[in-house]
Amino acid sequence: MSITLRAEPQDYGKRLDSFVHERMPEYSRARLQGWIKTGRVRVNGQVARPAHTLRAGEEVDVEPAVLPPLRAEPEAIPLTILYQDADVIAIDKPAGMVVHAGAGHHRGTLVNALLHHFGQLSTAGGDLRPGIVHRLDRETSGVLLVARTDQAHQSLAEQFRTRKVEKTYLALARGYLSPPQGTITKRITRDPVRRTRMTTRLESGRTAITHYRTLEQLANLSLLKVNIGTGRTHQIRVHLSSIGHPIVGDSLYGASRRSEPIPAPDRFFLHALRLRFQSPSTGEPIEIESPLAPDLKDYLERLRALGTGGG
Repeated sequence: MSITLRAEPQDYGKRLDSFVHERMPEYSRARLQGWIKTGRVRVNGQVARPAHTLRAGEEVDVEPAVLPPLRAEPEAIPLTILYQDADVIAIDKPAGMVVHAGAGHHRGTLVNALLHHFGQLSTAGGDLRPGIVHRLDRETSGVLLVARTDQAHQSLAEQFRTRKVEKTYLALARGYLSPPQGTITKRITRDPVRRTRMTTRLESGRTAITHYRTLEQLANLSLLKVNIGTGRTHQIRVHLSSIGHPIVGDSLYGASRRSEPIPAPDRFFLHALRLRFQSPSTGEPIEIESPLAPDLKDYLERLRALGTGGG
């Protein structure tokens, strides 16, 4: 059944997705954006983009889709477990796996796999995100922590919030960074034009801290060890891009695959190498490391075989 909304004078200039969310707050903005992109929302009978600017008097027809289950369900998906105890589980997340359900992804997520393997997890994240304390981008591989109990979830969340969790990544960036070691502190916020991106170009962004150190130079590329003091969306990707050194394979932030010395992997080169945190029960330090994913390791070996490294 279609729902018709009419834009009033006070709605002039609003984005279509914002307007629909205001009128239909029972649905998430991500879900509504998905409906707009699939043609389920029309303005004066025509398909429009989420960023369409409304005028007074325009009619917006919304055809809601059948809602997916509001609770994540177990699925028999293989997992590589790096560590587990009564409080936490550390997973070696593969590239291509979404952490939890979201727009367009309701099956095949890490959460679905975790529920199959472990059953009960912390409930602090809600029915769609049981156990999830932090996230990795879909194409980022590496170590990811999961809370088994609500008490453990609260402890880990506080450690992340107060920057007590040490997070170390490996990234391969375009060019040679100068200086080869440094800190990027540009604020990060959502790009108002391209909503899938983040940006450092607006003063309204949130504080973000990224430390990097060059480990190796290969064919005009730099292998970096990166530590982040904050956990903003796309933080490493947008920070490196902002100083002119986007991550290899990251076309969203300006890395052209055609300019690589050899064909890049089918994803961007970013791996969550290590996490160090305190046990929620004992307070003792725990350090977990994920070996570099095979596709990224192979790419490095092929670069080294070119013999054009800078030392």
